[in-house]
Order: sequence, then structure tokens, then C-alpha cells
Amino acid sequence: MSDRGGGYDDLANRLAAVAADLDERTFDMLREASAEGRGRPADDKRLTQARRAIEKAINLLRGRDSAPDD
Repeated sequence: MSDRGGGYDDLANRLAAVAADLDERTFDMLREASAEGRGRPADDKRLTQARRAIEKAINLLRGRDSAPDD
């Protein structure tokens, strides 16, 4: 598998799909917790951190600087 021009858009696009899956699961989890009158689920923080890490990887693969950590 060669990638002409040094781009990694195919990998970045696959990671973007994973990030979208994480978003969907997170929103479903939050919706369920809200409907049941519960607070923020414990896994929300972990999924959010994973989503941020994937976004940084996407930016690196696409040759963009990732945003600094806050």
C-alpha cells in the first residue's frame, strides 16, 4: 500500500469515522442518563478523552497542528 504525496487521508478518514462512533455512543449514553434522572456517566469523561486523542491524531495525519491542551 503506497500513499502518493505522503498524505494519510485514508487513515485520517477512518479515524474520523471512529470519532463519529464515539460521539454517537457518548450522546446515547448521556441521553439515557438524562432520561433516567442520573448525573453524568463515569464513562463520559473517558470517551471524551479518547475522542480528543483521535482528533489530535487526525490533525497530525492531515499535516495540521493539533490544538494545544487546555
